[in-house]
Amino acid sequence: MALQRCGLALSIPADTVAMTMADRGGFELLTGADPRLEAGERLATAVTCIRDARLADSAAIAHRATVLDFVAAHPGAAHRACAEGHLTGSALVVNANGDRTLLMLHAKLGRWFQPGGHADGDTNLAAVAHREATEETGMDGLMVALPAIDVDVHRVEPPGEAPHLHLDVRFLVIAPPGAVESANEESRALRWISAAELDELVPAVDDSTRRLVARGLALAGEVVAG
Repeated sequence: MALQRCGLALSIPADTVAMTMADRGGFELLTGADPRLEAGERLATAVTCIRDARLADSAAIAHRATVLDFVAAHPGAAHRACAEGHLTGSALVVNANGDRTLLMLHAKLGRWFQPGGHADGDTNLAAVAHREATEETGMDGLMVALPAIDVDVHRVEPPGEAPHLHLDVRFLVIAPPGAVESANEESRALRWISAAELDELVPAVDDSTRRLVARGLALAGEVVAG
C-alpha cells in the first residue's frame, strides 16, 4: 500500500495498516510505532501537513493562510532560532469514549491549554504533537489522527523570552481505554473535562482553545466509533 501523508511517501504492507481512513470517519489513527510518525527535516513536509489540515472554521482557515505565508518567507520556521515565530505541534487529547479532553495548566504561562510544544527542527508536525502529548500527559499508547484538525497563530510572552509567534498545527489524539495521566514539569495540573465543563476552568480558557475543544470533541465520537 503506497501512502502519501504529511509529505512522506511510504510503501507499507496492507496487513500492517490497522486503521484506515475508511475505518475512522476519514481520519487515520497512527500509533507511535508507525513509520509515518518518524521525524522529518524538509520544510515541505510541514507545508503539506498544514495544507492538508481539515478545517471547518473561518478563523482556522485564516490562520492557515498566515502560517503558509510565514513559512514561505522563513526557511527556518521549524526552529526556535527563528525569533519572530516558529512552528509548534499540539494535541487535543481525548479519552477512549470520545467525550472528554485533557487540558493542562501551563507552568510558565499560567493558562489552560492542550498539550503541545516546539517543532525544534522536526517538520513532521503530527510526530511533534504525538511526542509532546506523550511527554506531557505521561500516557503510553496514544494514537494521533491525521489530518490535522485546527491551525492557530498566537503571540506568546514566556518569562525570560522576547515575545514571538507560535504557528500551531493541532491534531486530535485518542487515549487508550484506562489511560491514567501523569503531569510533568510543563504543567501545574491536568484535568479531564467535557465541553460543558469548560467554563469551570480558572483562569478562563481563551477563544483559540475553545475553538479547538469544540472541533475536537465534535469529531472524536466519529473517530472513536470508527
